[in-house]
Order: sequence, then structure tokens, then C-alpha cells
Amino acid sequence: MISHEIKIAFDEYESLADLDKADRQLCLEAQKALKNSHSPYSKFRVGAALRLQSGKILHGSNQENVAYPSGLCAERVALFNWGANHPDDPIEAMAVTAHSDEFPIVKPITSCGSCLQVLAECEKKQNQSIKIILHAEDGPVWIIKGIENQLPFLFFEERIATQ
Repeated sequence: MISHEIKIAFDEYESLADLDKADRQLCLEAQKALKNSHSPYSKFRVGAALRLQSGKILHGSNQENVAYPSGLCAERVALFNWGANHPDDPIEAMAVTAHSDEFPIVKPITSCGSCLQVLAECEKKQNQSIKIILHAEDGPVWIIKGIENQLPFLFFEERIATQ
């Protein structure tokens, strides 16, 4: 038997005030994206903002639908927007935040497995890792470099892509 250990790494900052100007601004853009969330069922709004290499900012927000699970997470809304409209302008960073009408969010929320898989494919497509900035409303900020620090067992089947 061989025993393996997986380690992940991320940096934690006390608040948005501790970030550099570009990352702090991206987090504020994710907060703006919350306004377009359509979440009447969960009352859990999520906003995402992508900063592209050109400096362009793309927004995404979660979109629920009464015909569950027809909705889509904020991260995938933003990432699919990038893929459909700006695939030649690499993503440098993505900020994600959330707000609930039901309870305070005191630490960063993390992306679901489906969003992580889409993020993995975006990194592979652009051949460049993406800085992920997760932040709570009034709490800590987590900065994670690259998908391998969130999804250590990536699903990539090379034979599918070459056929």
C-alpha cells in the first residue's frame, strides 16, 4: 500500500482593506454583481466578478428558477460569459461573495463542485491559473491561487479532447 497526502494552500486576510487596490476593487465588483442575483427561493445571493488580462471586468450572479435545478451559480454565469464573449482575453482573477437575507455570512463561501470543474477547464483552456478571491461581507478574505488548491482531483480525460 502507498499512502498519499494532499495539501492545499491559501492566504487569509483580515478584511478587504488588507488587499491591494486591484483585488479590493474586484471584490467590490463582485458585491455589485449581488444586485442582479435572482434568488427568491433561497434568499442567498452570490456575486462574482472576473478581471481579464485586458482589465475588463465581467460580472455574474446566481440565477434561480422555480423549475429547480434550472438555475445557475454566479461563478458559472461569469465564466460562461467569458467563454462565449472573451475567450482570447485570459482571466487573471475571480472574486466571489455572498449575502443572505436569513443569516449573517461571517466567513467566505466556497464554490460548488460544478463551478470548480468549470473553473478547472477555463484554466486549462487559457493555459494559465486563476487567482480566486473569496470574501465575506464583514469578515476574512481568502486568496487561492489555482484550481489545484480547491479541487485536487481534477476531472480531465485527455482522450476525449483529442478525438
